[in-house]
Amino acid sequence: MSDETPPGPDTRDPAGRLTVRDVLGLDLMATWGPEVVAGAAHLDRPVRWLHVAEAADVGVMLTGGEIVLTTGLLLAGDEQAQVAYVESMQRADVAAVLLGLGRAFRTTPPAMRRAAERCGVPLIVLHRPAPFARLTEEVHSQLVHGRFAALNLSDRIRSSLTALNLSGAPLQQLLDEIASFGGCPAVLVNLAQRVLATAGDRNSLSELMRDWDRVSRQVAELVRNDPVTVGPDGWIVAALEARGQRWGWLVLFGYPGSEESGRVLGQRAAEALAMHRLLGDRDRGWEDHAAQSLLGDLASGAARPEQLLTRVRAAGLPVNRRTFVPVVVRELAGSAADREGLPQLLDRILGEESVAGLVGSIGADGTAVLLSIPHDQDADAALRRVAVQTHERLAARGRRAVVGAGFGCAVLDEVRRSFVEAVHVADAAVAGPPATAVARLRDVRLRGLVRLLRDEPELQAFIERELGPLLENAPLLAVLRTYLETGRNKSLAAQAHHVSRPALYRRLESIQTLLDVDLDDWEQLTSLYVALLAHEAQQAAGPEAAR
Repeated sequence: MSDETPPGPDTRDPAGRLTVRDVLGLDLMATWGPEVVAGAAHLDRPVRWLHVAEAADVGVMLTGGEIVLTTGLLLAGDEQAQVAYVESMQRADVAAVLLGLGRAFRTTPPAMRRAAERCGVPLIVLHRPAPFARLTEEVHSQLVHGRFAALNLSDRIRSSLTALNLSGAPLQQLLDEIASFGGCPAVLVNLAQRVLATAGDRNSLSELMRDWDRVSRQVAELVRNDPVTVGPDGWIVAALEARGQRWGWLVLFGYPGSEESGRVLGQRAAEALAMHRLLGDRDRGWEDHAAQSLLGDLASGAARPEQLLTRVRAAGLPVNRRTFVPVVVRELAGSAADREGLPQLLDRILGEESVAGLVGSIGADGTAVLLSIPHDQDADAALRRVAVQTHERLAARGRRAVVGAGFGCAVLDEVRRSFVEAVHVADAAVAGPPATAVARLRDVRLRGLVRLLRDEPELQAFIERELGPLLENAPLLAVLRTYLETGRNKSLAAQAHHVSRPALYRRLESIQTLLDVDLDDWEQLTSLYVALLAHEAQQAAGPEAAR
């Protein structure tokens, strides 16, 4: 007879599940003198429930994973029944049999011990009388607590990741959150084991990426048909799929929690990543998103140096014996509307010119390109071909753009600095487009230098000193700008502002008085011109950079 009714099979993927070894380690067990007499190699079996039963045919009532507690009253004196009992436990896939000595057996029955060893069923005997009710109460309490913890963990992960998805968070932010929950590095790979994104401890990631070929082979060995596979050393591999199509894997390296909680994390993370893909741009794969994210981080200066090699390789760009040239293309105002976007056009040009490169949008009117050119080829010539084709294709559509480039980089470590230069060059070229197909820092001269320094506090203080009173007087500031841009030609400046020459003279006198300057002094004029360029650069950078 049984004094407990076990629940149906647990389908909630519980975390914190106990094993037979865990049950044996309870303080309560120590008082009853437990001894493992058979099946010691199988003590890591998970325990789903405890079942107190004296019936010889109890096996038919079990669903697997139970520890069966018995005194063996109905088995005493019948070795054949003892063997049959153990065999029925094996068929029922029990976690273990716990036999209390004293009522039916004074010592371990040899027939049961031999059968248990042969069947691989852990057989544990208690040498001192044990109230089974206390043991079941303790174990069931821990099982229920573990299942509650699993549900709590599952809910917390799902809520956090769903909130990120619904807020439109980028893939990197979602992966960062997954790595934070796991307390270990997280790597997103496609079906070819190519890294698309990484998150987590930088040093650990560097070690993994340094030997990724070997690591990826080990990951491939863990891949099964199961949605989530938990391997040795806390490696977790979760399949990424939706609508019956698999497109990649999430791999967590060195998860410190239990196997079951790792399985919960893997499942919830895979669900969130599937949602992110479905909510995103279905026409573009994560490979394209990875490239765009990389270019955006490079253009803004936010790319992490230690992850650069991994991310460039992940985007499919050749990295061995190459010269890297960052390029920024910005369309000019007044360009005709056209169906084909600038990134798509540039991507086609790279393909036709057989130049390896990544292309991605940065902002509303900018496109970033990272060219990868073999060392034995002329990088400047390749860049010029791409730039010329860009101008010609755009001109045929009634569109115009400037192409700004940074310096060529022999190593990836230099790319971040060069990309920042390319952004500033393109920005400066928009204000004064050069005659050349490609603008470099030397082509934008003073305007380019000011753009490079526009975020420096010393330059901001210089603007205040030179132009302070005019910054709140837009009409006079515009007059000063026109006067300087026309080479101090008062007639042209008056025409540009649709005023008479005497009216222009009065405004220039007001400027001299407000700023306490002499507009006939070339050094003072030069300072005013530099301050105006710096002010324009700040305005172009957006409100947060302006006064």
